[in-house]
Amino acid sequence: MKKFLPVIFLLLPALFFSQNKNIQVNTLENRPNEVSIAINPSNPQNIIAGANINNYYYSFDGGLSWVNQVIKSEQYGVWGDPCLIFNSKGTAYFFHLSRPSAGEWIDRIVCQWSGNGGKTWDDPGAFTGLNPPRKQDKSWACSDNTESKWKNNVYVTWTEFDTYGTRNTLDSSRIMFSLSSDGGATWSTAKRINEISGDCLDSSNSTEGAVPCIGPNGEIYVGWGGPAGIKLDRSVDGGNSWLQKDIAAGDQYGGWAYDVDDIYRANGLPITDCDISNSKYRGNIYINFSDRRNGEDDVDIFIIKSADGGNTWSRAIRVNDDMTGNKKQQFMSWMHVDPVTGAVNVIFYDRRNYDNSKTDVYLARSTDGGESFTNIKISEEPFIPVKSIFFGDYIAVNSYNDFAACIWQRLENQKLSVQYCGIDFRK
Repeated sequence: MKKFLPVIFLLLPALFFSQNKNIQVNTLENRPNEVSIAINPSNPQNIIAGANINNYYYSFDGGLSWVNQVIKSEQYGVWGDPCLIFNSKGTAYFFHLSRPSAGEWIDRIVCQWSGNGGKTWDDPGAFTGLNPPRKQDKSWACSDNTESKWKNNVYVTWTEFDTYGTRNTLDSSRIMFSLSSDGGATWSTAKRINEISGDCLDSSNSTEGAVPCIGPNGEIYVGWGGPAGIKLDRSVDGGNSWLQKDIAAGDQYGGWAYDVDDIYRANGLPITDCDISNSKYRGNIYINFSDRRNGEDDVDIFIIKSADGGNTWSRAIRVNDDMTGNKKQQFMSWMHVDPVTGAVNVIFYDRRNYDNSKTDVYLARSTDGGESFTNIKISEEPFIPVKSIFFGDYIAVNSYNDFAACIWQRLENQKLSVQYCGIDFRK
């Protein structure tokens, strides 16, 4: 037996890392960050990702290899905050901010689309939200991939600032909404959907983090953070009308903006998603966020959930499973609910294993409706960031039929890279 023990010892790590292998997505050294990722439901081997400011990547082998490209919009410009989604037919949509050659910086939300898995994109695309001199920022989108009467409608929500960065109390921020019923070619007039305004400082008292999602019958749910905590709005008629009063979903202790050692800036912006699968938790709405309720130096990841269309909400459920109060920070999370199985997947940065700024990436997964989570370290090696380099505000996970596509930015030796890990829970 002694002769075989070293062989077994060597094989176990190899087997572990073959499941959670990290693949560098980017080939260009242009400081990519703020990543987004989407799996094509009509061909799950086709995955598309994006990164600041104008990078996109596509794969047709489940993320084992990637093609790097730069997206262009000659008329409207491309200026970051990428958001990638697919509709049920396999059309991909790339939302981003604008910087037109003749116009104002981030003056609209631009949507470009691809019918060939991300190889090429419509140029210049279409836009919504133009309302000068106001600024349009941090857009996220979803497609109605249910069998509702609004199937394949595309919805986008974002923050509008009267004057970005001003301390003028007469200026405010608000959550905006627009829809397309013709595949992104045209967009409805943008409308405000939130009740309580925020300030324009791009911090905890600004209304931000508006991530829309679809319910089983085509309902639209949007959660966000701001001066009054985490709020939710909903529409049950395809975005035509919204609640008059915001629903108070939960508290966010210390706000959504916070400091993390050696990170340029960090945030716990709420991420909203809904279970449209046929699981026993079908219709559950989940909001993922991070905050400092367990101590100023102990940021943790949480979810809250609703089983009645957002009317009432659960207690905050802690997602990371290390010891509470240990001053080990978890931060900058993203969540996706598997549309086939209903599993809840949450990705986040994690420093539980170190006494310095070394940073890992974890995926937490729940198969019991968000009541408990299994934590998996998915980064092969930790990295040590530096505060002087802009790190971005978010990372991403997307899932389909118990396959999780995870993507994040890594900052090592002052170089940013995009890392991918695909995890197949069916194995």
